[in-house]
Amino acid sequence: MSVSLHLTSLSRTIKPAPPKTPICNFHALPCRTSLKSNTILKPSSLTLFFTTHLPKPRYLFRPNHNNPVRSLFTGIVEEMGEVKQLGVADHGGFDMKIHATTVLEGVNLGDSISINGTCLTVTQFDTKLSEFTVGLSPETLRKTSLSELEPGSLVNLERAVQPVSRMGGHFVQGHVDGTGEIVSTEPEGDSLWVKVKTTPELLRFIVPKGFIAVDGTSLTVVDVFDDEGCFNFMLVAYTQQKVVIPLKKVGQKVNLEVDILGKYVERLLSSGFVDSIKAS
Repeated sequence: MSVSLHLTSLSRTIKPAPPKTPICNFHALPCRTSLKSNTILKPSSLTLFFTTHLPKPRYLFRPNHNNPVRSLFTGIVEEMGEVKQLGVADHGGFDMKIHATTVLEGVNLGDSISINGTCLTVTQFDTKLSEFTVGLSPETLRKTSLSELEPGSLVNLERAVQPVSRMGGHFVQGHVDGTGEIVSTEPEGDSLWVKVKTTPELLRFIVPKGFIAVDGTSLTVVDVFDDEGCFNFMLVAYTQQKVVIPLKKVGQKVNLEVDILGKYVERLLSSGFVDSIKAS
């Protein structure tokens, strides 16, 4: 009897416990709160298994063509290199090995080098043999004139600019927009006139006295011939000795990259950006 009364009295006096306050409510933290964590995570046995049992890659570096490295060039060719090998490699990809000296100074795996105006990634190099290797994707072979190269061909080379580099040419991305065909070369004094024919899609971005990169060389357009689908430029004697363009014959292709500013302007105009500004 006393036990039941005792239990009854207890049941009457017990009150429900208040809700538990969380140790840290992240949603209630003020915006300026700074959280610090010194948690040290130990690798699991599964992670250790995969990291210690993976086979070593046959090549030191293979680029990811789906996420290309973004670099910037000036169009001032540093040297002409010589193609040593070009073709399908043992790993199934398409590689090109080039003999060079200047662009190998301070080179690292994964560096970007412009080869005839095409931004490519260094996958192997040997400073003792003065050579390096780059991989060529199928899209690069389709879009550029690099597929016409062969062992012994000379190519324009330029390393990507650094924050302390001087901008001697213009902004060149190394993203070839298309190719052009040399239709004529004509000397005048010690200079050389070169006329190139290209597609209407590229010609609309080319303007007299504007910039253009031809095989990675920053040049100034002299005239545009819309009825012929051509443009021309002039090479002075010094430039003729430093780039590969004078070595090419009529009918051969050159890589073209138009001025990026022109493409941005067209994009803004086609998107109605200017009309929206006027209406505001």
